[in-house]
Amino acid sequence: SPARILQHILEKVWTLNPTDRDMIVMWHKVVYELNNERRGLESSLVCEGKDSKHTAMAQTVGLPLGIACKLILQEKIKNTGCILPTTSDLYLPILKELETFGIVFKEKETTP
Repeated sequence: SPARILQHILEKVWTLNPTDRDMIVMWHKVVYELNNERRGLESSLVCEGKDSKHTAMAQTVGLPLGIACKLILQEKIKNTGCILPTTSDLYLPILKELETFGIVFKEKETTP
């Protein structure tokens, strides 16, 4: 299938060598209005992988999922069904625990 062909190609090209490391860089710029005043916010994250097995991609994908599972088992997340992590009761405790792993979003207010 086309998906398997693409997977085969990508696995050859994107395979990390043992000494390779990856890096995740995120930057969000948000402009909003509050009390008739335009405001801005920039949020950034940089996460470096340790090696070809302990990658930044694995940390930024696997850790939030593992933390969410733990919080569900501890009954700290009570939502059921298929839910998006866009409400503060879900993302705030996950982001807080990610900080213990050194994964931190840095935020600063800006002038739009």
